[in-house]
This record gives sequence, structure tokens and C-alpha cells, in this order.
Amino acid sequence: MRVTHGRLSAPRSGIRSWWGKAWQRAVEEAAYVDQDLRAGRTAARRGDVGGISVDAGSLLAAVREGDDTWTVEIGLPALPEEERRALVDVVAAETGRIAALLAGELPYDFVEHAEEAGIELLPFGGELSAGCTCDAYLDPCRHALAVLVQTGWLVDADPLVLFALRGLDRDSLLHALHERASGALSTSGVVDLADDVEVAADAMLRARRLVELMEAGAELPEGLV
Repeated sequence: MRVTHGRLSAPRSGIRSWWGKAWQRAVEEAAYVDQDLRAGRTAARRGDVGGISVDAGSLLAAVREGDDTWTVEIGLPALPEEERRALVDVVAAETGRIAALLAGELPYDFVEHAEEAGIELLPFGGELSAGCTCDAYLDPCRHALAVLVQTGWLVDADPLVLFALRGLDRDSLLHALHERASGALSTSGVVDLADDVEVAADAMLRARRLVELMEAGAELPEGLV
């Protein structure tokens, strides 16, 4: 299911997470020319990238440069069905993993266990393919790199964006967990459990956002209080 994220602003504290930094390393590996990477980072911070559309195996965004606008499409291999099922098993293997993911955390041991099961969740540079409507000779060009840099901000804040790129979006993951647990619990019980987890995760996200706003001295919106 394709989901479009609105225009992003650069995170004040930079990339905070180990998985966000792993994504940025993959972007650095994918870049052929340091000059293009620097230009891409500058364009990302300047806000030249429009809304980023995320789907299984692809990213799509428009990038503004002066009076021109270019369309960028990024490819990342989606997991085959067998590996998606195995990934669901890894999520379900330990209590608290789905709550952590819904709260914007990606446990390191979870990624290790996924790799032991033959599942590569985090990308490496060679997996990131790119196309752009500009006339640059090399791909990824500076526009594609700007999109990749901003996607790193999305992944840093919500690792389920990475799951969606690999072919297992949030709703599909929850549904698969429901199906997996249906042999042990009634369907209503599973749904209630998932709902409780989502409520708890939402409370954690609201608390984190309140702390960030308070530290920045910003006015607190009514919806978060």
C-alpha cells in the first residue's frame, strides 16, 4: 500500500538512531561522486524534496531545483513472500518487539535475529537503484540522493517505513501477527491485544513529542496534551 509522507524538515539533532545511521551509510555507499552527495544533502536540508511516496520496493518524489522540478524514483528489493512470513515470525518471537516497533524503535537484537533467518532488512548501497528525469549521467544523481537522505529521516523516526519498503507495511504486519496468533487466541482477543499495544505506543510517541517541544521551548499544541 503506497503511503505519501508530507514535506520534511531536517531533524534538529540529526540522525539519532543506529538504524538511521545505517541507512545513511548505505546512501554514502550508493553515491558515485562526493560532490553529488554533498549537493544532495544540501538540497535535502534546504527542503527541495516534495512529499515522499513509499511503497513496496519503491520511493517516489519530486525535487525542485531553481525553476525546474525533477521526478525521482528509487528502487529497493522487496522481500519475497517466504521471507516476509519469516520476518513476521521474528517479530512475534519475543514479547515487546511489536510494541517497540510501533513506538519508533528497532531493537538491534531483532535485526540480528532477522539476519540469522536469512532476512536483510537494512539496505546496502548496491541495493539502492535510482532514476531521475534530469539529464545527469550518473545514478543516483544529486536529486535522487536528496530523496534518499530525507528517506533516512523517515526511517530514523519510524523503522516501519523500512518494513514498508521491504514489502511489509504496518497494516500488513499487524494483520499477519493477528493471523499467526489466531490458533492460540480468539480473533477478538488478538485484535484487542493489538489495539492495546497501539494505544500504548501512541502514548509513548505523544510523550516523546511533548518532551521534544518542551526542550525546544515551543508552544504545546492542544492535541498533544
